[in-house]
Amino acid sequence: MTSRYAQLAFTPPVRARQVRHGSRTAYARTEQGPSEADRLTYQEADFIASRDSFYLASTGESGWPYVQHRGGPPGFLHVLDGATLAFADFRGNRQYITTGNLHGNDRVALLLMDYPNRSRLKILGTAASEEDPAPDLLSVVKPADYRGVVERVILITVEAYDWNCPQHITPRYSLQEVEAMAQPLHLHLVHLERRIADLEAENTRLRAAAR
Repeated sequence: MTSRYAQLAFTPPVRARQVRHGSRTAYARTEQGPSEADRLTYQEADFIASRDSFYLASTGESGWPYVQHRGGPPGFLHVLDGATLAFADFRGNRQYITTGNLHGNDRVALLLMDYPNRSRLKILGTAASEEDPAPDLLSVVKPADYRGVVERVILITVEAYDWNCPQHITPRYSLQEVEAMAQPLHLHLVHLERRIADLEAENTRLRAAAR
């Protein structure tokens, strides 16, 4: 956990609960550090580039939070630099809850999961909706060979991030991940079937020769 994440997340009520349950002493140390915004390192950038989905939370004027699942090809959430993320927002059900929320409160939270390796990355930041993105930005964030209509580009300025522990993360695998894991076994079975066929053919030939 970075000091900036702890500084933002550990509000007075949170700290009071930590005191009550005996974790305040340990967590107090995580708040000791610079108050400047975090910068993503190569570790976070590589992790983000391999994700094919994430969860995005915003807050509406009613005070209610809204969590949205966003998905796409691996790397559709782009790391433009150590402080900026971006993704193409395609036309969907046209409720516009997230984009509407951003006009009143630009603070967002992202949760990125790696279920097979039981890892998760939490990001806090501020988001802006680029309704008329520049062509060079659009060319970077729009996935190749994707026919969806890009309505806008969402830019996220990173304020803080935290790597969570793997506890209670149940490993889950996508179809592509299962196929990749099964490929070596498939090749082994194909080789084994061919070997059996060769041995059977040789056995038939030897029996015929022995008559």
